[in-house]
Amino acid sequence: MSAELVIQGSLFTPVSPTEFTFLRQALVCVDATGTIARIVRATDTDYSDVQQTAQRLEHLWQLPHNQYILPGFIDLHVHAPQWPQAGLALDRPLDQWLNTYTFPLEAKFVDTAYATKVYHHLVHELLRNGTTTAMYFGTLHPDANLALARQCAQQGQRGFIGQLAMDNPDQTPTTYRQASSQEALQTTERFIAQLQRLAKTTGAALTPVITPRFVPSCTAETLRGLGALAHRDDLPIQSHCSESNWEEQYAESTYHQRDAAVLDRFQLLTSRSVMAHGTQLNADDLALFADRQTTVAHCPISNCYFGNAVFPVQQALHHQVNVGLGSDLSGGFTPSLYRNLQQAVMSSQQLQDGVDAQVTPAQRGRGTGRISATTAFYLATKGGAKGLHLQTGQLRAGFAADLQIVTDRLGTLMPNDAHSVFERLMYQTTPAEIATVFVRGRQVIG
Repeated sequence: MSAELVIQGSLFTPVSPTEFTFLRQALVCVDATGTIARIVRATDTDYSDVQQTAQRLEHLWQLPHNQYILPGFIDLHVHAPQWPQAGLALDRPLDQWLNTYTFPLEAKFVDTAYATKVYHHLVHELLRNGTTTAMYFGTLHPDANLALARQCAQQGQRGFIGQLAMDNPDQTPTTYRQASSQEALQTTERFIAQLQRLAKTTGAALTPVITPRFVPSCTAETLRGLGALAHRDDLPIQSHCSESNWEEQYAESTYHQRDAAVLDRFQLLTSRSVMAHGTQLNADDLALFADRQTTVAHCPISNCYFGNAVFPVQQALHHQVNVGLGSDLSGGFTPSLYRNLQQAVMSSQQLQDGVDAQVTPAQRGRGTGRISATTAFYLATKGGAKGLHLQTGQLRAGFAADLQIVTDRLGTLMPNDAHSVFERLMYQTTPAEIATVFVRGRQVIG
């Protein structure tokens, strides 16, 4: 076996929502295509031979004992143009937040130079937080969305990028919407072709995504056309589903169906669909998601502000629904999936125990629903990869070498058994502790 890079160090990789694997001082062998060719365990008989060969060829990278290898994180829900307002006006109702702040900001991306400046900063911030793959909502402006794609290509991030569609005059401002369904669909088709050409010429990992903003912002004609386009070209789909009381009520009052059923009516729930939030999904909705193999992008920080409820991760997993993690910039204020996986655990504990002390303890919470850091780690890695049909999110042979090398800064003060180290990494990691990031075997940070 010939490897272009062999990283010697201890690693954590997800197995299931309740289990991870820890290997001490393994050899992660990366080939010229940026794929993990093999992981050699310290107990394998040829461990010394592989190590010595890599050292002789100057391909060996030996990590300090307080650094660990993790899969790169996968952010399933990023509103790329909203990065400049991260943390702004999160105390406002959703309609005010959208109409007063968000839509005017997104309209500014008609200026491609401004878009390039913002996206250069955003992609770098995500990478330095360990996010090697991101699924992006763009804006109405194809040139700005291509500027985002170019930043992903230049900086080495894997990008799933959506040309936004929103044309419903009843629910969108005159200053920020497409003039007709025909315009929305034609713009989407052109963007798909442009992005696919860019991916081919650059060799970058870029994928176009069908992107109706959400049911209220699109006419039925546009929703129907986007569903047909996704099926024709076998493309991923992203939108919001049952994000809030208002969104769910809009679907029921307008279409006399729940939000999930409306999306399904227009062929927008598929095995390649990622639907954000889902805080209002009921058991029937979850059964529909499971049947369609649609993924939920759990956005725990954003849900605290706009979700009107806690998304029940355990219940969704019990219904065989795939779940990944999303930052939802800027409804979520941070680009860090570490912060979001921490909030996922905290929110699940509030769901289980309840939050209102005026209600008796027996009635206050759900009684079940708590998740662990292991589950949250799974969502940020393997769950996200499954939703995007990617061979990544795990450290295993044949998978892309999307890696982050993270320092355990408290390791000299506390026990160093695998679970103690793992939980410290999940709760204490900031960009300062992320020493190096690789995407497809290319070092992009550090």
